[in-house]
This record gives sequence, structure tokens and C-alpha cells, in this order.
Amino acid sequence: MRVRRRTVWFMTLLSLVAVISVYYLVDPAKQFNGLTIFTDDTLQQTAVTGVTDQKATNDVTQEVSSPSHLFEEMRMQVSDERSQLREQLTQKIASEEYSADEKNEAFNEMDGLIKRESAEAMLEMLIKSLGYSDAFVRAEGEKISVTVMAEELSKSQANEIIYLVRTEMEGANDVQVKFSANNY
Repeated sequence: MRVRRRTVWFMTLLSLVAVISVYYLVDPAKQFNGLTIFTDDTLQQTAVTGVTDQKATNDVTQEVSSPSHLFEEMRMQVSDERSQLREQLTQKIASEEYSADEKNEAFNEMDGLIKRESAEAMLEMLIKSLGYSDAFVRAEGEKISVTVMAEELSKSQANEIIYLVRTEMEGANDVQVKFSANNY
């Protein structure tokens, strides 16, 4: 009796999957056209209030470099350096001029680079979860530099970050914590 129940359940689920599959194969998918949102009708209905044309033309936009943008610039710089290194290692692995040991060494270095990048991203996320608006982590061997966005950083906060870094990254002997004020 138990085997029949299992068979009935199995056949029911199998037929359900078959019916759903046939439905999606026969029914053409409705394509979403995001441009229909921006029709001429909606543009004509949109009105700007509270700003005169003269005031809008007299205002000059000044670019403000906030600490968050500085953090993004640092991330981009590190990303560019590492992508160049990754490209060199990939060329070394693909090249036939190098021995198998050298290719294996390059592969291990690339693997270490990927692990280091993911560990840095994880640490940045964990530090942000401590209540900081932004964080930048850079690991170079045993030396790890952490920059957080904060008005000021107490010794206990710095120690908390150092403890977090040492628990998450193996071989983190030299941890340096700096802060960047977010007054802009």
C-alpha cells in the first residue's frame, strides 16, 4: 500500500511538471519593453515646480569629492592593479614558453589573489555591519590596511576591527586601522 502512495505522488508531481512545461513552451513569453514607460504622454505630464528658468541657468554645479568617492577611487585603483596582474598571470599560464612548475606557480598565485580579494570584500562587509558607513580593506601579504569612514575612531573601536580582521584572515600579523572623516 505504501508503494502505491509513493507512486501516486510521483506520478502527480511528474504530470504537474509536464503540464507546466507545456504551458510555458506553448505560451510565448511577454517581452517587457522598458521604453514604454517613457512615452511622450508621460513627458508632457511631467512638470518641474519651484524652480524658475533663470535660477536654474544661474546655478553652477560643483563637484564635491566625498570620502565615499575616495573609497571608490581606492577600490578602482586596486582593482586595476590586480586585473593587470591577473592578465599577466593568465598569459603566463597560457604561454608555452614557461615550464609546468612556473605555470603551476602562476596558477597558485592567481588562486591566492582571488582568495585575497574575496577575503577583503568579506571584511569590508563585516566592518560595515559594525555600523561604519564605508570601509576599505587592502591585504598585501601579512600587512593589512583598514580604512573606515568615521568622524573619529577610539582605541576600542580600532581594537574591535583588528580583532575582526585577525579572526577572519589567516596570517594577519600587521593590521593597520585608519579613519577618514565623513565631513563633506
